[in-house]
Amino acid sequence: GKRDVDSLTALVEALAALGVVGVMVPSGEPTKATVQELAGLLSEGDVIVDGGNSKYTDDQIHDVMCREKGIGYVDAGVSGGVWGLENGYALMVGGTAEDVAKVQPIFDALRPPTPKDESGQEMPGVGFVHAGPVGAGHFSKMVHNGIEYAMMQAYGEGYELLAAVDLIEDVPGVVASWTQGTVIRSWLLDLLVRALQEDPELERIKGYAEDSGEGRWTVEQGIENAVPMPTIAASLFARFVSRQDDSPTMKAVAALRQQFGGHAVHAVRAQEAEKPA
Repeated sequence: GKRDVDSLTALVEALAALGVVGVMVPSGEPTKATVQELAGLLSEGDVIVDGGNSKYTDDQIHDVMCREKGIGYVDAGVSGGVWGLENGYALMVGGTAEDVAKVQPIFDALRPPTPKDESGQEMPGVGFVHAGPVGAGHFSKMVHNGIEYAMMQAYGEGYELLAAVDLIEDVPGVVASWTQGTVIRSWLLDLLVRALQEDPELERIKGYAEDSGEGRWTVEQGIENAVPMPTIAASLFARFVSRQDDSPTMKAVAALRQQFGGHAVHAVRAQEAEKPA
């Protein structure tokens, strides 16, 4: 049954004979500190599962830390968002076969129900994969998130073009029509339809998009492995642009056009140029 504890020590003391501890805290130092503390508390043969969004290279460091104490380590990329509680979570895991097997009952409880094909036959493996050794789970999730960036950017650009022309009288309706039978239907598109139902012109939302880091890591890996990723890179850079009220790059471009060709520029009003002391 469910039992609340107020420390990692109390958590470990409450574990059954075979200890499997899931960690889902912010990536970086918070995860490292948690794994390090748990590795000092658990017993040989126990397993730590990092279900957060750690960088795959951090997993490899955490694994060495755990192995020194006889503790297993599994990294689990988890997708499904707030809807996962109802629909199940897609899981991409990395680790030894032995460690993954110890955690498999938990993964089976979290993963989506096994889907069936058109003939009614179950499609095993959908929604779960043991992707490889430690780091492979989070690497897979990193690539997943990079693809997600590009998909969202494409939907956003399509939405903006629809909204920019007078010809289209029902923008939310057009987007909703894409959700059935089209080659671009997806759960992300369903969520865009939901957002437009709540706010048809997205007037309540500022066009400002943060990035969680995994899009950057994906592009970095593309560079390191000489894999062209122009679409994912562009979607990441678009988020950077969204956070600029007045682009220094375009200021320089405007200044250059004025310098070499005498082209007109939009001057900053005096009150906008004034900065507080």
